[in-house]
Amino acid sequence: MTSRYIRSVLLVFATLGAVVAPTGAARAEATSLDTTNIEEYVTDYMGKAGYPGVSIAITKGDEVLLTSGYGHDSTGAAMTARTAMPVASVSKSFTALAVMQLVEAGRVALDEPVQKYLPTFEIADSRGSEITVSELLNQTSGITDGTLREKSLPQPHSLEGAELRARDATLAVDPGTEHFYTNTNYHLAARLVEVVAGQPFADYLRAHVFEPLGMRASVSIDRTPEDLPEGVEKGHIYLYGGSIAAKEPQRFVNGSDGLITNADDMAQWLIMQSNGGRAANGERLVTPASIQAMHSSSDPRWSYGLGWSQDQQGRWGHSGVWFTYTAFQMLLPSGYGIAVMSNSGLGLGNESPYSLADGLAKIIEGGQPHQIAATRLYIDLTLGAFTLLSVGLGIRTIRRARSWAEKVNGGRSWKAVLRLLPRFIPVVVLIALPRLLGLLYGGGRDVTFGQLLYFSPALMTWSGVASALGLIVVGVRVRAIRQVQRAAI
Repeated sequence: MTSRYIRSVLLVFATLGAVVAPTGAARAEATSLDTTNIEEYVTDYMGKAGYPGVSIAITKGDEVLLTSGYGHDSTGAAMTARTAMPVASVSKSFTALAVMQLVEAGRVALDEPVQKYLPTFEIADSRGSEITVSELLNQTSGITDGTLREKSLPQPHSLEGAELRARDATLAVDPGTEHFYTNTNYHLAARLVEVVAGQPFADYLRAHVFEPLGMRASVSIDRTPEDLPEGVEKGHIYLYGGSIAAKEPQRFVNGSDGLITNADDMAQWLIMQSNGGRAANGERLVTPASIQAMHSSSDPRWSYGLGWSQDQQGRWGHSGVWFTYTAFQMLLPSGYGIAVMSNSGLGLGNESPYSLADGLAKIIEGGQPHQIAATRLYIDLTLGAFTLLSVGLGIRTIRRARSWAEKVNGGRSWKAVLRLLPRFIPVVVLIALPRLLGLLYGGGRDVTFGQLLYFSPALMTWSGVASALGLIVVGVRVRAIRQVQRAAI
């Protein structure tokens, strides 16, 4: 009866969350695309995934099939195809394109060392001089979040500052031998672009990528949240089934995840990527050979190309993850392009909207999308239950401190100490949580305590409550032992 009741409650929460009406002006060309089916799927997905707002772009060849917004932003305003949103690490694809433009201009060669084009580049490892341009772009430089903890360190204010910060990096492996995803590689790649081109990276993108593509609303920024353009509202974090508006933590993002754009602009980007480097207006940004190079892995051991990654279905794409926003772009072999942006950030059960893009891909190709579960809700409710259980057990233990002390009194003191040691386990786990989650959940990625509060407030609440109660229990029991000892004198 209890488990049936819990399942019923969860179903009610999921159903209520799924009632999100599509908003904004959807624009579709005269094609066979079933926009009604897409809207139903997107809004259902939003409810189960806990996304307050989503915008999407769908293209095929040089045609924009659909750009639309659904739900609302953190101010309550309706999402539209023109709502400005960060796309986080989708930005890496733009940085890779900028480098490839310089390659085609004969100003950069992928297999040459980075130092040839960025003479001031050096790291705290003699092998750093061997790192090539392509190894930055395909994430095989040997620099990792473990050898340069880019989120935990002080955040630079410019790409030049990011390059200087990287001088403390060492290499986990020889360059070109293993794939390790880290933002530092793309900070350095963007710095290379601005040095070779002789202009700030953001200006380069505007002149050589955004303007030729007609991406008039797109910009690249240095830091969050202070550099966010006017009109970019707060994203959200997730807690116990509700979305909470939150400002993005302070981070350096240019070159790696600093692109701010919208669905209309992303449609133009997808068209160019699907058409061998030629924009919808006919302007060519790069050759088909450069597009093919970006959409190719340098080694069968990993699926990452140059700013793009291939999934098991052979589709090239890239996720984008901020702590308050997420995104995904996908190119299908059939010629379709999909971009998805949500105003809900990285968290337990929400790595990126990949599964949303996957569902859209199935719909537009005539398949049946996989229905997701309300995973984030289930996780948070479970963590909430653990928190309440910890409180109940902690209160029970505190109330029985006197009887516990009477039982251990008269025994050897070291045994009492041993019996108290397990109470420190939650504290140890809490201290180790950033490294632990980085290893288990993020593949070795760097994360700070403050960012963990964004990642999972429910997990941090449980960890904090359990740690505090553990310390309180130790203090109460030690006091009870002393009281019993004094009473026995």
